[in-house]
Amino acid sequence: MTKEIYLAAGCFWGAEHYLKRIRGVVKTEAGYANGNIAYPTYREVYTDSTGYAETVHVVYDPELLGLERLLQIYFVAIDPVSVNAQGGDEGTRYRTGIYYKDPADLPVIRKVFDRVAGEVKAPLAVEVKPLKNFYRAEDEHQDYLDKHPQGYCHISPALMEYARTANAPDSDTD
Repeated sequence: MTKEIYLAAGCFWGAEHYLKRIRGVVKTEAGYANGNIAYPTYREVYTDSTGYAETVHVVYDPELLGLERLLQIYFVAIDPVSVNAQGGDEGTRYRTGIYYKDPADLPVIRKVFDRVAGEVKAPLAVEVKPLKNFYRAEDEHQDYLDKHPQGYCHISPALMEYARTANAPDSDTD
């Protein structure tokens, strides 16, 4: 049995590449979450007029990767106090967010969120909301950095390597 969560971490090209490297992640899909039009296109979302955030739908195996650990690894890759920007990308489409379908996930999300807020000693700019809607991005945006290894990514190679090893069977949980 798998579970799912939707994570916005800036540009979805790098976010998807990062998240799919985590042991226990079964599937990732780049798309658009929590906006106000049906079936948005990349061009429409890029205008920042649709309300969508570039988001990665993450399907994971809770036997290998708990939601708490997944969120800990997610927070390593973002600047949680940056409003509507990650790396060199700016705009509401690049906001950070954790969007959930299962209300039972909220206590775990809040636990990790509150821990990070305490560590950075500043208000977090990460939305925590129920998933209102999600539309898969066009095929060209799926696995973008696999298709274009030299493509732009705001997440460093060192963090990509971290994602690959962060949930290794012998890794600790901090």
